[in-house]
Amino acid sequence: MEYIEFKFAVSPMQPWKDVLESELGEVGFESFIDSEEGVNAYIQTELFNEKEFNEISVLSNGLCEISYTKNHVKPHNWNEEWEKNFSPINVDGRCVIRAPFHEKTSTEYEIVIEPKMSFGTGHHETTHLMVSYLLDMDIQDKTVMDMGCGTGILAIMAAKKGAKRVDAVDIDDWAFENTDENSERNNVHNIYASKGDASFLEKENVYDLFIANINRNILINDMSKYAMSIKKGGELLLSGFYESDIDFLLEETQKYNFELIEKREKNSWASLKLMKN
Repeated sequence: MEYIEFKFAVSPMQPWKDVLESELGEVGFESFIDSEEGVNAYIQTELFNEKEFNEISVLSNGLCEISYTKNHVKPHNWNEEWEKNFSPINVDGRCVIRAPFHEKTSTEYEIVIEPKMSFGTGHHETTHLMVSYLLDMDIQDKTVMDMGCGTGILAIMAAKKGAKRVDAVDIDDWAFENTDENSERNNVHNIYASKGDASFLEKENVYDLFIANINRNILINDMSKYAMSIKKGGELLLSGFYESDIDFLLEETQKYNFELIEKREKNSWASLKLMKN
């Protein structure tokens, strides 16, 4: 399988490298490797759409400078590249997220993941924020939805905190399959992963806790479906957006009787904890 490699130089690096990775992911880029100048991004040749690429807003938003070179490359050994670039994540000294090749730790919680492809560091802030919330919450015997589950980190954390059942949904084949694999790797057996998007919720029961770590536009677009899937008095955790987006999210959640309980921020990324009245 042939790939196209884009080598991006980004200035200033943060938060614009993370924004770039997020927007590239939305148009089919599947692998990211950090570099000193920015990030190298990869997409299957047959999936690359020049028009969609040129419409990526961060490339011309006037707030940062991004340049790139483009090359056709043979398939990478993504796992090998990932192993070179991934470091363990420590959340509040209570939870470590690591790979199988890292040494075991003695923290209160430990999550071991091995992605099916290269794993960029772009969403470490949002992952950190969401795990931090979960560490502080009582999830014992609750039902949980992890929308946009990715590698399954948040679903696994909820299960380790005592959730009765965790449904995990992602639109990408590799993501929900990877969630299954990582659940087994962490010896949790009450996570049920499925392929889908918010339309999956139309046939599901309501939840005590709903987690969505995606991006602002998807969160706003799908908020009505999230709302109908949360019990009265249930909690909603949102992340995947920036501090400047908080007001937009709060305006949308207020339409569905959500009350803001807490907000947390890390390196310009933001997260919200809300309750449904």
